[in-house]
Amino acid sequence: MMTEISLNILDIAQNSVSAHANLIEISVEINQKIDLLTIKINDNGCGMTAEQAKNAQDPFYTTRTTRKVGLGIPFFKQAALSCGGSFNLESAPGNGTRIEAAFRLTHIDRMPLGDITSTMYSLVTFHPDIDFLYTYRVDDKSFILDTKELRCILQDVPLSDPQVATFIRDYLKENHAEVNGSFYF
Repeated sequence: MMTEISLNILDIAQNSVSAHANLIEISVEINQKIDLLTIKINDNGCGMTAEQAKNAQDPFYTTRTTRKVGLGIPFFKQAALSCGGSFNLESAPGNGTRIEAAFRLTHIDRMPLGDITSTMYSLVTFHPDIDFLYTYRVDDKSFILDTKELRCILQDVPLSDPQVATFIRDYLKENHAEVNGSFYF
């Protein structure tokens, strides 16, 4: 099992990249009042049939040839369910995939969110041709990183440019710190 939720997000977003998505939406919502951490990952990739979506949740099924099991989605599902949460995967060929996992925020078995800043930074800078819409919310505070907006501002300067990459990393760090306040999730 992965040690933090942000690594699950990275793994599933990599699946979206492999599914030829050119838009990946990632939402992290923390609601302390209802004791819930919700992760949503939506892509516009090739999608899956109902059978493929069911198989994707089975740890002993994979389409990869490098190993005989696929653990990313099953581990994510198990992590959510083991701490009183929920998991849903919806997909259709040509319509992309939507995954939602909810975790009881204060459950003793909930793994930490982890380094979501580095996860998002890595996704954006290593896949500069894919659009990411990232929303991070804690109660009534939030921020958004929209790479489409960045591309409009930057025009011909790629997101992988060292100065742009540094800006993205700093933007994520500063906004996460401001939204989190004194809490660590």
